[in-house]
Amino acid sequence: MSSLSRLLYRHFSTALPTTTNTTTIPFKSSVNKLTNLVETFKKSAESYRFRSKTHIYKSTILRLASANWFSSIEEILEDQKKYHDIRKEGFAIRLISLYGKVGMLEHAKKTFDELPELKCERTVKSFNALLTACIESKNYDKVEKLFRELPLKLNVVPDEYSYTIVIQALCEMGNLGNALSLLDEMEGKGVKPNLFTFNVLLHAFYEDGRFLNSEMIWARMEKKQIVPDIRSYNAKLRGLVVAGKIKEAVKLVESLKTKETKPNTISYNALIRGYCNDGKLDEAKRVYDDLLKDELVPNRWTYEILLPAVCEKGDYVYALKLCEKSLENSCRIEAGLVQTVVEGLVKMSKVDEAKNLVSLARHKGEQEQEQEQQKILVHTPAESQEARSPHLLSVATRSES
Repeated sequence: MSSLSRLLYRHFSTALPTTTNTTTIPFKSSVNKLTNLVETFKKSAESYRFRSKTHIYKSTILRLASANWFSSIEEILEDQKKYHDIRKEGFAIRLISLYGKVGMLEHAKKTFDELPELKCERTVKSFNALLTACIESKNYDKVEKLFRELPLKLNVVPDEYSYTIVIQALCEMGNLGNALSLLDEMEGKGVKPNLFTFNVLLHAFYEDGRFLNSEMIWARMEKKQIVPDIRSYNAKLRGLVVAGKIKEAVKLVESLKTKETKPNTISYNALIRGYCNDGKLDEAKRVYDDLLKDELVPNRWTYEILLPAVCEKGDYVYALKLCEKSLENSCRIEAGLVQTVVEGLVKMSKVDEAKNLVSLARHKGEQEQEQEQQKILVHTPAESQEARSPHLLSVATRSES
């Protein structure tokens, strides 16, 4: 039994760490492979075309973070500053953002401070990138301080995104009143809030159970003729669930089906959560079936909401189906949940099913690692080689302008 549990832990995990204090996730690659990854990346970065591959930068940095190789992250990103690309604010923003994603805020701030000597102009865009790095590294308390101090020093005028980032930080800290006051402040200074601004507020207020305040924010948004999107409606759905108004939540989803803005997986997750909270597992299963009928793809949270309720009822056969579906959809469910399913199957004398689940998880994990290996730095191209074989760097996303 314990061997099954150990195998599971290797293949089902929570998200990658975002700070240097996060426990390292077990990583199969050897030290030699990671060392080679760093050296290959640095060599590949000599190519201008390679440096436009944002996705490879992100994948590599997150991979090193998962192995707790933060000194190598610094080595890679600092090495990028020797290229002329650093004079482009978009490239500098990439470095600031990557440092933020892995919790290295001091490095992000240092990079921002160095931009003038690197001959890169700092505008509100890089300012916003620094604020976002604070958010992503969970240094919420530093956001407003930077927001108040830096614009005066840099002669930068905060825009609607600057204010929205600060509002998000205040919401994350639970300072909802201050967040709402900042909305008033930005409007008083002639900065118009956008849909993202209102969605941040709606999510925070609905999630906190302040339904009436949330409805007032919604009305304020509509008064400004800002059309709500599915994120807005999903925030309201969560608010209805928090308030125990599951029937109203169901009606809202049904009404969305007749509108241009259709419900998505997150919409259905809210209903599933509501029914699970009320102990109505059959209704939750029905919503899950409706999600599939509407040709939507369940995500990690779909399974992590539904599985505990299913296991609590002792329905491990259905739980097994959910686990198999999650693997099919490449959803990495929390290890403890799947371990509970395996233990439940064993107690039901369904040892073969339990072993098959572990085997399937192992195969899926190896398959995903192989795919990731193919994405990240298979080649070390030179400029002349790129001209002859552009397909060598086919894994690409948009490059910064």
